[in-house]
Amino acid sequence: MTPIPLAVTARAAALRLAVSGALYHLPRPLGWKLVTPGQPARQGCCMTAVLMLDELRPATAYRLHVEGMDEIAFRTSDCAAAVIPERMIDAAAHDDLSAARHNAAQIAAAIAALRVGGTLILPPGDWLTAPLALKSDMTLHLAEGAVIRAPSDRSGWPILPARDEAGQMLGSWEGLPENCFAAGVHAINATRLVIEGSGVIDGSGDLGDWWTWPKETREGARRPRGLHLVGCRDVTLLGFTIRNAPSWTIHPQGCDRLLAAGLRIEAPHDSPNTDGFNPEMCRDVTLEGIRFSVGDDCIAVKAGKRGPEGEADHLAETRNVCVRHCLMERGHGGLVIGSEMSGGVHEVTIEDCEMVGTDRGLRIKTRRGRGGEVSGIAMRRITMTGVQTAISVNAHYHCDPDGHADWVQNRAPAEVNERTPRIHGITVEDVTLDGLAHAAGSFLGLPESPIADVRIRRLRIGSLDPDAIAAPPDMADRVRPMRHENLLAEQAELDCDDASLLSPAQITLE
Repeated sequence: MTPIPLAVTARAAALRLAVSGALYHLPRPLGWKLVTPGQPARQGCCMTAVLMLDELRPATAYRLHVEGMDEIAFRTSDCAAAVIPERMIDAAAHDDLSAARHNAAQIAAAIAALRVGGTLILPPGDWLTAPLALKSDMTLHLAEGAVIRAPSDRSGWPILPARDEAGQMLGSWEGLPENCFAAGVHAINATRLVIEGSGVIDGSGDLGDWWTWPKETREGARRPRGLHLVGCRDVTLLGFTIRNAPSWTIHPQGCDRLLAAGLRIEAPHDSPNTDGFNPEMCRDVTLEGIRFSVGDDCIAVKAGKRGPEGEADHLAETRNVCVRHCLMERGHGGLVIGSEMSGGVHEVTIEDCEMVGTDRGLRIKTRRGRGGEVSGIAMRRITMTGVQTAISVNAHYHCDPDGHADWVQNRAPAEVNERTPRIHGITVEDVTLDGLAHAAGSFLGLPESPIADVRIRRLRIGSLDPDAIAAPPDMADRVRPMRHENLLAEQAELDCDDASLLSPAQITLE
């Protein structure tokens, strides 16, 4: 076995340790040594399947030795130039808007001066700064001990308009074009952008009033994200921690070819709508070795939402999302698809991951009126511990103001048209459940568009939560409370290799 490079930049590298049985954690810790001529060797012990190496030297040859694995040689890339912003004010001494604006101006000047392929280095310190806009062909390197912290006061905070002059969606909210406050760190139409290092991006959602108006518009805008990437290409995110986002934590919107590895994504368990990573209308997204502990869904794969009058000109599909060796702690769902999926979500794979204490494991949610198609979803080699419902596929999700309307929740067949969602092609293999509370799986389809082609193999229920209290596994009307149920299906086609897991019980209350 040889470590597999995921990304190598001028100062950082992420490698997958492809050990048999590795999930987020390795079966056992492995020692490693990094050697380069003329420099002291670096040593450490890795406990996770993705090994992050930071503070490397540009244009330098390295050899990595990992216990029990073949040696691998790699070379860091060149760096056109490295710039450290001048005359920054540490927030520890100046925790106010004037410091935030001063620092933002210094960083913006440094970014503007960067040559193509250059690196902006944020040194150790607590750097309060107004929202930062990144650009193409640059690296933002967050040194160990560096914190970029957004101000809690939104006075003068920039607002992204719903669309630009060409009609491209910029600001958004739950899949629709809407004005939103700019994220603390954001980029629009950037290519070959890298954000790396072992520092921290802090959105200050726990300060001010961001979390007190989760579904409102204030001062003409919706809440900002923690990191918002709009229309970007070839983006690499490595090693940093991002926490306390005012709403969704990392939101790639309309992006292609994005890799995120070795991140930590954090928010308090009771913070509203602080999803961890939400790729929306994106293609070719890879997430590896990320640890999530958030207040909403850990990963929510989305594809926009039709407007109230059927508006669809902003929609595009999401395709080819791969999630490996991640840890999802708490959160409403581990890997979630929807409920904004009107553009279509295809080819999403999650494998070799751990979920601990999430409400649900794999969750797909939509409703009449959304349209769109979900297909090619695969979950393989997953352990779930203390997860209430392992698999939830719900086509009667009661979102939006009309979510409880009869035309949304009625179990009689409705007309099939462009607003009818379709779900098919789900594979679940080698999943182990311990401490199961509500149901191993609940599949609630539409009578006019049943859930089709669901294949379940080697699903094992190791233990049940003895303290579980019966509750509905799906957010839909007339779903009965459940406790310690197996696999239930209504308007859904299930093929399971263990017939004893297929329950004859009903999902919907009579």
